[in-house]
Amino acid sequence: MRFIHTADWHLGRIFHGVHLTDDQAYILEQFIKLVEDVKPDAVLIAGDIYDRSVPPHEAVQLLDEVLYRIIMDCRVPVLIIAGNHDSSQRLGFGHRLLARQGLYITGQPDTAFAPVIIEDAHGPVYFCPVPYADPPVVRELLGLQDVQEHDRAMAALIGRWTSRVPPGARKVALAHAFVAGGEGSESERPLSIGGTDKVSAAHFQNFNYAALGHLHKSQSAGGEHIRYAGSLMKYSFSEAAHKKSVTLVEMDAAGDIRWEPFPLCPRRDVRCWDGYLSDLLAGPPDGAGKEDYIMVTLRDSGAILDVIGKLREVYPHVLHIERPYLTSGGDLRGPGGDHRRLSEMDLFSSFFRQVAGEELSPEQQKALAETVEHIYRQDGPVDQVAEAFRRDKGVRL
Repeated sequence: MRFIHTADWHLGRIFHGVHLTDDQAYILEQFIKLVEDVKPDAVLIAGDIYDRSVPPHEAVQLLDEVLYRIIMDCRVPVLIIAGNHDSSQRLGFGHRLLARQGLYITGQPDTAFAPVIIEDAHGPVYFCPVPYADPPVVRELLGLQDVQEHDRAMAALIGRWTSRVPPGARKVALAHAFVAGGEGSESERPLSIGGTDKVSAAHFQNFNYAALGHLHKSQSAGGEHIRYAGSLMKYSFSEAAHKKSVTLVEMDAAGDIRWEPFPLCPRRDVRCWDGYLSDLLAGPPDGAGKEDYIMVTLRDSGAILDVIGKLREVYPHVLHIERPYLTSGGDLRGPGGDHRRLSEMDLFSSFFRQVAGEELSPEQQKALAETVEHIYRQDGPVDQVAEAFRRDKGVRL
């Protein structure tokens, strides 16, 4: 038995204002080519097919095209479960009709708990699809009042599905969950607010393989046979160092598995660059990465006019800029006195100390004093402006 494990496509994703549908179509073309070359017995997609419960029509069209080519052209069945980003009811529409064509969608658990059975040369393999479901949904479905957290809900669901599998049979779990010990990233939406959203890896130990979704980094969780394939693409700058791939799994007659990652090459990578503006504008030494999605950490300390405009002349897809120098002061603090009785120099010195984490140098103090005086001289005689400012604001100059 050979199958491809993938997850977290997030079709319709918007990344820092950029619609990624074209990028997703580009990488899914490679995925279809891999299916054509490998000719697996099945494709497993472990949840978060869409990025939101009501996806844009471009995302729906893209999924329709990809599934048609895999199922009808490649003649490979596809198993899909809903993730926490998906609408289980919308995703599961028509699932009984679609199953006749080889598309097995489990949007939400039901009382049937019927595994999907796929045969190979050694007999049947039982696939147990466990879509994402909040504990109250599981509690109502199973009538178990002690199901209050995700771990207990997962235990109850796994128990019902495995009870439908003959003893000793080869079985594969397909689940969307946060398994304890897994490493998350910034782009994953929490499964629970105010409670624990993690489940134990022990629930999946008796499966020959557990195809997991939710965490965006490709990794094992509690055992080499319990794996996250990772997301289709990098969906946050915290994932810049990730190696995105899909996982090809081979299972022998005894149920022993071995897996191999197949990397996917995006149209534009996600990169984090750090440095001074002049160095960054000179471009990377090898010229690579200019067209990628980029976050810049800028080390310059002075004011720079239109930073993003300057950077986009060289890197057209700069999406985010951070300036640690301007935010190094820690927690917000007041000016250290009644602001109405502080001079412009005192007020600006307090502001500079807060955002820069250091005092104005003598040269900076002199430049500030000259600038303030120049502004006043443009508006009128200094003494008249100062007196008006003192009367209106109560500020001592």
